[in-house]
Amino acid sequence: MSNHNFYAVAKQVFKAEVTSKSTHQIADSIAKTLTKINPKSPQILSSFLPNLNPQITHLLLSNPRIPTRTCLHLFKFLQKNTSIVPQKPNLEAHIAIILRLFADRRFAEAKRILSSAVADGSLQLAIREIAPLLGENCSSKLQESILDMLFRVYADNGKFDEGLEVFEHMAKNGFKIDERSCMVYLIAFKKRDEFESMYRFFIRMMDCNVRITVYSMTMVIGGLCKRNEIKRARELMDDLVGKGVKPNVYTFNTLLEAYVEKSDLTGVDEVLAAMAESGVRFNAATYTLLIGWRGRSGRMEDARKLFDEMSEKDVAKDVHVYTLMISLCSRSGDVKTAFALFDELVEKGLRPSTHTYGSLIHGVCRVGNMEAAEILIEEMQREGIELNRVVFNTLIDGYCKKGMIDEAWRVRRIMENKGFESDVYSNSIVASCLSRLGRNEEAKGLLLSMVDKSTILNIATYTALVDIYSKEGNFREAKKIMIEMETKGVKPNLVTYNALIDGYVKKGKIEDAHSLRREVEAKGLFPDVYTYTSLIHGKCMLGEVDEAIKLFISMKETGVNPSPVTYTALISGLSKEGRSSEAFEFYDEMIRVGLAPDDTVYSTLVGSLHGSGT
Repeated sequence: MSNHNFYAVAKQVFKAEVTSKSTHQIADSIAKTLTKINPKSPQILSSFLPNLNPQITHLLLSNPRIPTRTCLHLFKFLQKNTSIVPQKPNLEAHIAIILRLFADRRFAEAKRILSSAVADGSLQLAIREIAPLLGENCSSKLQESILDMLFRVYADNGKFDEGLEVFEHMAKNGFKIDERSCMVYLIAFKKRDEFESMYRFFIRMMDCNVRITVYSMTMVIGGLCKRNEIKRARELMDDLVGKGVKPNVYTFNTLLEAYVEKSDLTGVDEVLAAMAESGVRFNAATYTLLIGWRGRSGRMEDARKLFDEMSEKDVAKDVHVYTLMISLCSRSGDVKTAFALFDELVEKGLRPSTHTYGSLIHGVCRVGNMEAAEILIEEMQREGIELNRVVFNTLIDGYCKKGMIDEAWRVRRIMENKGFESDVYSNSIVASCLSRLGRNEEAKGLLLSMVDKSTILNIATYTALVDIYSKEGNFREAKKIMIEMETKGVKPNLVTYNALIDGYVKKGKIEDAHSLRREVEAKGLFPDVYTYTSLIHGKCMLGEVDEAIKLFISMKETGVNPSPVTYTALISGLSKEGRSSEAFEFYDEMIRVGLAPDDTVYSTLVGSLHGSGT
């Protein structure tokens, strides 16, 4: 008989018998039919619908005579065809099909069904409803396995409260709680940055005697460090070490990274001592952390020694540690070593990343070698390495520092054509360059266009605007910008104040400049070389050279080293007053401290000799 003819007959038979048969009899009749037909036929499955209710569905799914695959097709059919199905499968139906799947060891399918039910939310899957059904239908061991799966499914779906109820039920009733399932829960907390919840759950794991491994310990320590609770993290590790859990290199690296970020020398030393005591060797990540810390704190020699030590200790150098060293050398001006490291990296068969090239490009731009920067860009493109926003901004900054504004605009256009919209950083760089070139209106237009677009400005952008208005002598607008900064939560820094001080000086408002200096100091900021140089220049402009000398002495007493511009301003002021011998004394001092005079200093000194008649 064809499926079509069977469907017509079955429909008539079941329609006629439904009123006279009991629930069990109907379920048996359907079961006999299901064992003989193609279970994938939607028409045949539809023929049973008028006779189905939750009890019959449960009897069918629980019937061992019906193959599991047939039960699964029936279950899925009832799930999907909600428009023609009287009722969706209820909790009993879910438990029945999951028990069948567990019996056939089809765990992945069982998990999919559970996950779908949890995600749907329309089915009541509370543990108080599930536990009795499991207790009635399966052994303690099987209950444990199903509850463990449900626990994981709740974690995967972010239903932490429901999952904790399952955890507490298992703990209360003596079921073994798998540490790997708890790891799933910890990972779920981590993905959602719920570190306090992760810590509390971990403590509950310990209370319930769940086996604690170094992996779960390391994860929780990482969470505490993310919350800047390093002391708590260290205490937890020490407590677990006392209970026999041995930290590994990843555990120590997690703590080490936290101490490095806080520049906590004592903490770093304690972790290194604990590693030595535990016999845990450094890996590449350990060295990378230590090299970065030493390099960023200006201890490049120590950083190089650590880098060389990696070879001595037979620790493989990866692209990350090479990139870090290249970055540190580039930032310290040692571009030659940076290129040597790059060549070594390539010779070892490592593939440079965008960040690797970006570090080199930063180095050559820093020393003004834009031709080398363009060669590196071409090499990146040949190698199929994507240019990112940071690389483009570095190029723009390099050209702007050399005053090559047209080239900066060209790179900016390329960046935008690549899909990177100009951001507040690149616009601030270009605006500052325009301002230095005296193109203040263009600079203001660029910066104010960001305001019109409701772009969130950073301190560099605000400072650039203050600088432009100060150079124009428009101090009212400059002060308005500084007030706006405060209201937007951007605190003016010393660079911002220096722009205004320099503006006051150049417009002859020397007293305003000194008043602002006192205001700056009252805010807890200390004048730097730019502040002092502007003020010294202002005093010299007024002919108050003795006051300028006092500022110069005060500057050195506070530990601020004069720059060539500072000496030039003072020498110029003395020369104009005809005090050539004093001017030459400062010139000699300038040479002694290793500063190179420029042509302005020489012409000023020559002029002073003519002026004094010597």
